[in-house]
Amino acid sequence: MASSGPALTGPPPSSAEDSKAGNSTPGAASKHEFQAETKKLLDIVARSLYSEKEVFIRELISNGSDALEKLRHRLMAEGKALPEMEIHLQTDSGKGTITIQDTGIGMTQEELVSNLGTIARSGSKAFLDALQSQAEASSKIIGQFGVGFYSAFMVADKVEVFSQSAEPGSPGYHWSSDGARVAVSVVGFTQLET
Repeated sequence: MASSGPALTGPPPSSAEDSKAGNSTPGAASKHEFQAETKKLLDIVARSLYSEKEVFIRELISNGSDALEKLRHRLMAEGKALPEMEIHLQTDSGKGTITIQDTGIGMTQEELVSNLGTIARSGSKAFLDALQSQAEASSKIIGQFGVGFYSAFMVADKVEVFSQSAEPGSPGYHWSSDGARVAVSVVGFTQLET
């Protein structure tokens, strides 16, 4: 089943699962710059919108919950059995990492680049406009525009996402960003087992 989720630093969170999977040769990373509006919004989200840095945990768990719900909906529509729907939170104080892992729908390479490389798929200009007109309710509009993920940059110099689409035979991908640049590469598995 698919697995996705951000790791604030470090290797894929489920090496045991990866070793059970069929291996594929990791590919060369494709590198991207955040769009100009994305850089501006990332700065606003990471430094201005949230008064408490811990909010990133809530936002990332919420994203995992959304991924689980999308998978559940898809499998029910296809009449398929539902697997265990799980979100795991793991910390490693030695490495200074927090890993949030879910067994949700996952993302393809294109979805990673599109969804994580462009803040607010529903429109970053619309997000900025809404933010300016509703400054006092900024936390309420964050969910509408899909920018909660970027709160992780309040506490991390680097954010990594390891994801695999629930589409059969989909490879896994590693998305990594320091807040300015993005790298996406194939990671060494073809199907996670849960």
